[in-house]
Amino acid sequence: MSLLRPTLTVGAFTLVSRITGFIRDVMIAQFLGAGMLADCFLVAFRFTNFFSQIFAEGVFPAVFVPLFSTVEENRGRSAAWVFVDQIWTVLVWSMAAFSLVMVLAMPWAMLLFAPGLGDVPGKRELAVALARITFPYFLFAVLAALLSGMLNSLGRFAAPAAAMSILNITLVAALVLLSPGLRADHALAWGTVLAGILQVLWLLAAARRVGHRPRLTRLRLTPEVKILLARIAPAALGTGLSQINMLTDTLFASLLPTGALSTLYYAERVNQLPLGVVGIAIGTALLPLLSRQVAAGDHEAAMTSQNRALEVALFLVLPAAAGLMVLAHPIVTLLFVHGQFGAVDAEATSHALLAYAMGAPGIIAVRIFTPTFFARGDTRTPMLAAAMTLAINIALNLALMHWLAQVGIALSSALSAMANALMLGVILARRGQLRRDGRLWRRLLRIGAATLIMTGGLMLLRTVLPEGGKFLGPILLAAEILAGGAMYGLVVWIFGASDVPDFLRIVGRCLEKS
Repeated sequence: MSLLRPTLTVGAFTLVSRITGFIRDVMIAQFLGAGMLADCFLVAFRFTNFFSQIFAEGVFPAVFVPLFSTVEENRGRSAAWVFVDQIWTVLVWSMAAFSLVMVLAMPWAMLLFAPGLGDVPGKRELAVALARITFPYFLFAVLAALLSGMLNSLGRFAAPAAAMSILNITLVAALVLLSPGLRADHALAWGTVLAGILQVLWLLAAARRVGHRPRLTRLRLTPEVKILLARIAPAALGTGLSQINMLTDTLFASLLPTGALSTLYYAERVNQLPLGVVGIAIGTALLPLLSRQVAAGDHEAAMTSQNRALEVALFLVLPAAAGLMVLAHPIVTLLFVHGQFGAVDAEATSHALLAYAMGAPGIIAVRIFTPTFFARGDTRTPMLAAAMTLAINIALNLALMHWLAQVGIALSSALSAMANALMLGVILARRGQLRRDGRLWRRLLRIGAATLIMTGGLMLLRTVLPEGGKFLGPILLAAEILAGGAMYGLVVWIFGASDVPDFLRIVGRCLEKS
């Protein structure tokens, strides 16, 4: 199996997910604007996602994949299926019980999550009602994460990657089909639950094609289950702290005037496009690669893989982040200025986007450093780093939000992400697991120089070209993006700033053994 099948498949489907996500957010902005209804639904949606992402993006990639691979290698495929059934049973009963408790306790949970909602009459009550509808999605997201982990461990990447778009497509369909007879915020809430069900059904069909569909069995605490549960605790806490760190934006924004929650959400969604495509695609390939190399005792190869991953990720993310900073306003205007979303909202959102984009290098570095700890069975260190990052973010929010409002909140997130990456990088270096690869530093200097040249060229181009209007604006924006990409590509070629195929070959050779 070549790398282009797993990594580029994940990247392509992630890109589709981000594009459908933008369509979803554009429609949410059009139907709900940036007022009370949007604030309430987005708070409910992010509250549900807070718990979903802990398991779907954090715990299972870190814990389940290595254990499943170990069981399959040492005891065979049939033992691996038994292990899957045991974990499936534990998750169904425990997550269903947790979901029921959270639905009942939602008024108190929302009081902690977004305390400022109570300042507007009826706002907290609406957020609670919407969160009670959306929260069962968490159960289905966890089950989907288990199925995705199993499929990825077997080298099946397409179905899990495609499942990422189901949520976005379902929410768009819910707005179009349900909103004529149901208020838009409630249509979105019910659409969220339906999306979770569809994701599980989609992945169950894929699991059946590889030879096993998980089923409920008798609860048994086998040695493998005990190991998984023991590793889940620090991994879940670390991922939970990371999610809390991101959601401090929601907490502090709820204390600002109406609209701050929505503008921050839209800005973060735009910023996540390059981060999601690059981070998820590389991270999906990197964790199993590092796990196999560490298990084989080939630590030199593990460090080389990590350095090449960092090189490729920053090669793609740095120019994308710089482009978002320069072109923030026309991008936000093109995507969101429709219906209830006006020019004032676009101005506020673009300022927040500029601040968020500053943290892109830190966020992508954390996504690459963290699998290095997980591959060695260390889920504690990322947890401690996440705790320190949370403290830094809260302190920065308190210092900046009264001065810069929601822009200060976005800037705090960016700076705390850089601090998290620095902490993890220093720890890895001290352990001898992050070596100063001469090639890496040479390439990063050249990538940085190419990004600066591209940024200067884009800024100059912005002063020459007119603002454009409803019809000319998109054409000018497309021209600016193409010009920026051409400038960056030319300078990269002249400087010899990166060798993406080299990283693809390294991971591809390992994946051929999957």
